[in-house]
Amino acid sequence: MLTTRFVTGAPNWVDLGTRDIDGAASFYHALFGWDFRSAGPDSGGYGFFQLAGKTVAGGMQTTPEQGPPSWGVFFRSPDSDATAKAAEQAGGSVLLPPDDVMDKGRMTILADRAGVSFGIWQPGTLQGIDVAGAPGSLCWLELYTPDIAAAAAFYNSVLGLETSAVTFPGGTYTCINPSEGGEDAMFGGVVPLADDPTEQGAEPYWLPYFEATDTDAVAAKAQELGGTVRMPATSVSGVGRVAKLADPYGARFSVIKSDPAQG
Repeated sequence: MLTTRFVTGAPNWVDLGTRDIDGAASFYHALFGWDFRSAGPDSGGYGFFQLAGKTVAGGMQTTPEQGPPSWGVFFRSPDSDATAKAAEQAGGSVLLPPDDVMDKGRMTILADRAGVSFGIWQPGTLQGIDVAGAPGSLCWLELYTPDIAAAAAFYNSVLGLETSAVTFPGGTYTCINPSEGGEDAMFGGVVPLADDPTEQGAEPYWLPYFEATDTDAVAAKAQELGGTVRMPATSVSGVGRVAKLADPYGARFSVIKSDPAQG
């Protein structure tokens, strides 16, 4: 599962772009106990979601021109500029050129061959999120894509990510991990978009999972708070109990109570 032992190619940040940061902050506070803290007067409205004083995500208010409300994922790179060039050479694109974020780090926003956006974070004074895998924090990611082989080739070329097949009753799941950490650093999976009935009509995207102590209770609470249950709480043998949700503004995410062996 995902940890804060960040190696090259591993996820090291996740953030929310939303139409109403105050409303979103209220929603996630009630759901996970997160507090939203401004990153300061020079941050352009950006802030940090924190749980017990530890940063679990970032967030800011966005405009319609910046796309629909969504969660974005960032991957660690020692050289943001080189990674942006590698993405272009691999058939992707640069949506936001590399730029310094004060002394915190250097950031770029890219898109893969299928048009899925993702970020690159080259750490400065900020390495990444403070906690992962614990209740209320990021624990897994899934890439929903039309072509697993093409996605695997792209992310291998750009970030050195490796894939491996895990067989389960009824099919095969494609896991993904950074080459530097091997399968011990596995952090997510790649899912054929057309094969998942909950994603019919959706564009390809990265979906974050947050750990929960009670998946059913979180799903019920999200609905009570104006969110949407996209997939009711479902037990997956050997994995955990999963629910797919969306916040009141449409940003999609999942929660999971991992099986003890997986946590």
